[in-house]
Amino acid sequence: MSEQHTYRVIVRGTFDGLSEESRERLLAEADAHGMSAMEFTEEGSLAYDRTLKHFSYRMVVVSDAAEGDEMAGAIAEDRVETALGKLGHGFKGLRSTVTDMDTMKINYKRR
Repeated sequence: MSEQHTYRVIVRGTFDGLSEESRERLLAEADAHGMSAMEFTEEGSLAYDRTLKHFSYRMVVVSDAAEGDEMAGAIAEDRVETALGKLGHGFKGLRSTVTDMDTMKINYKRR
């Protein structure tokens, strides 16, 4: 079994073809999905504003290090497609930004 790495992935996209029911539900829940609700979790954290144009989904993905960032991004995008599909929200143009937390260098300030 290869080494597992933990990735933080931000998947961005655009809402598309939202039904009236989807719009109403998203607007009713908009306050719970603002900037203060953004966090990286395994199930994902959806953030958007009341314009219902763009959204972002933050999630944690654990994947084989040998498969790299691309696979972590693909896994995250697949999870987002599934989650938004279950909710009945239309979307397009998913793209992801991936950070490998196991290789990330932290620069501490010296005193």
